[in-house]
Amino acid sequence: MAVTLLPSQIGGSDDETPPPVTGGPVRLCVYDVSLFFKNFRSIPGVFLPWSSSKSDEMSPQSPSNLICLVLQFLLLVLESVYMISLPLFVVFPVGSFILYVSTVLLLVHSISWILNGTSTSVKSNVNIGPDARHEDECWIFLNGVATGHLWLQSNVDRLALTFRRPIIGVLNRTYGILFDLIQCVIERDFCYSTDDIRRSYALIKEKLLDARFKKVVLILHSQGGIEGAMILDWLLAEVPQDILQQLEIYTFGNASNHFNNPHRSYSSMHNAELRKGSNPGDKAVRHIEHYANSGDFVACWGVLSFRNMRNRYMGHVLTRNGSGHLLNQHYLSAMFPLGPDSRVLEDSDFMNSEVEIVGAGMSTAREGAESTVRAGSDEAVAVVEDVNSPILPIKIASSESQFDPGRMLHPARVKDISRLWLYRNGMSPSD
Repeated sequence: MAVTLLPSQIGGSDDETPPPVTGGPVRLCVYDVSLFFKNFRSIPGVFLPWSSSKSDEMSPQSPSNLICLVLQFLLLVLESVYMISLPLFVVFPVGSFILYVSTVLLLVHSISWILNGTSTSVKSNVNIGPDARHEDECWIFLNGVATGHLWLQSNVDRLALTFRRPIIGVLNRTYGILFDLIQCVIERDFCYSTDDIRRSYALIKEKLLDARFKKVVLILHSQGGIEGAMILDWLLAEVPQDILQQLEIYTFGNASNHFNNPHRSYSSMHNAELRKGSNPGDKAVRHIEHYANSGDFVACWGVLSFRNMRNRYMGHVLTRNGSGHLLNQHYLSAMFPLGPDSRVLEDSDFMNSEVEIVGAGMSTAREGAESTVRAGSDEAVAVVEDVNSPILPIKIASSESQFDPGRMLHPARVKDISRLWLYRNGMSPSD
């Protein structure tokens, strides 16, 4: 199975037209609607394939999953009937219309209150053993659509087991799948900051400025990618550059339409444009990675539709050939599968997959593949025979003889490129 890698955009200033994200909100909304229908066939891919693992969101083995599924189904039916019936009320008195809308919104709020609970954040609640020794790191997770406090707890617990670190989950409250999707459009097209975004920003900024932490890792899923992109825009405007160097961002099924990460100087940007490689420290945020399933509707509506456009979608994009949008069930289980001892397996189909590097010939300038592979591997560096070639030949050589063609070992694999992989089971990259 081949995994495609789209290296990060350069971020130059020679675009012929402004990035689409700076366009008018009406134009952006129209484009979002067209993307919805363009990717309509991939909607079943949000829930499939099915899984029977108890930690997965759709598993009937967990009572909390059953509660969430029943409540989300009720909201889906209620909101669908409400949206379809709205045009019919043009023939009814205004008072009847107001009463109807108020009743539906009250029901939605009541069911959503059960899903969301009263807390605005949760902490991982699993035993991660002696690996929990990273006191100078802070890991924060922002959830996606249709996720209440029960599924958020399940997500942060799975992340804690995967990376053997305590995880803080900031609740992006759900109001049902349809209303959540409407909220996504409002957030990413009108740049509207909800209360969830403001709370998340305050927490992330607080942790970045806390002298106890030398590293803040932000993990985003689905709608959390939209919120994370907006939060990053604010951080770039308000937080000192040396502090931002402590931030790392990793996304799954990202629904945002942009992701900014400018170079810190013109010279580093110019060198990257000339394909001379790029040091991660040259950019405001050292490391950004986006993971996506090719058949995931939300990823198709987000990162996979905007990654090639001139609207500054920064960060390497790793695309797995598969479907599914749920974090535990379709991303972590496929990319970071756990063994019987609840530790990440060292060998998995995704991480052992050879990487096909795409991007050459595109209008958007991107970094050379050499710096991409070097950024991920802690044991080897990339030797690139032609950095302008979109595909292999890219080989991995041992670090003590990195430019010796006779020491070629194997084609580049996902685990050679993925920096997030280096955090598995409590490990850390060498930096």
